[in-house]
Amino acid sequence: MTESLLDRVPVIPVVVIENLDHAVPIARALVQGGVPVIELTLRTPVALDAIERIAAEVPEILVGAGTIVTPGQAKQAADAGAQFLVSPGCTPALTKAMTETGLPHLPGAATVSEVLALLEAGYTDLKFFPAEASGGANFLKSIHSPVPAARFCPTGGISTANASSYLALPNVGCVGGSWLTPAPVLAAEDWDAVASLAKAAAELKTTA
Repeated sequence: MTESLLDRVPVIPVVVIENLDHAVPIARALVQGGVPVIELTLRTPVALDAIERIAAEVPEILVGAGTIVTPGQAKQAADAGAQFLVSPGCTPALTKAMTETGLPHLPGAATVSEVLALLEAGYTDLKFFPAEASGGANFLKSIHSPVPAARFCPTGGISTANASSYLALPNVGCVGGSWLTPAPVLAAEDWDAVASLAKAAAELKTTA
């Protein structure tokens, strides 16, 4: 994969799946809405199975694993069929494990020092988490001039209300958001609503 993860879609859906049977319909609805990328968080017992099922049944979507917090999870996600990895933060051991999978990955950073450490390690594409709690769009705007090499996918507290303020920044390629798959919509199995939310998200870049 030569294209940066940050340049594929304006919004990477960050999805928590509790019901394994929802995995494939969610992925298909996102593709239908024009967002062929999904990040499944490893926060539930069915997350790895959901990745495996989506990878097998919805080949038109790029499926990734988020909330990678241990080296072992990186390998587990790769073995399940994940095509990219995302961590909320990073340590040398975690960086090594994600690198060893051979998959594209976004290590997380929330401070200038963490950003500099990851730049030293050879990364330029990073996750900024938790975005809103760590200074939001103003923080990223303020570090662009002194640290121009770093590009970000901010995640954490992003919504339709503030996504465009992030996307307008020169050092933001995309944002991560959970609003495309809200719990009430998933509980109702309203896949048309997911597709509609995805369609609106896919159009955000042009309106930022």
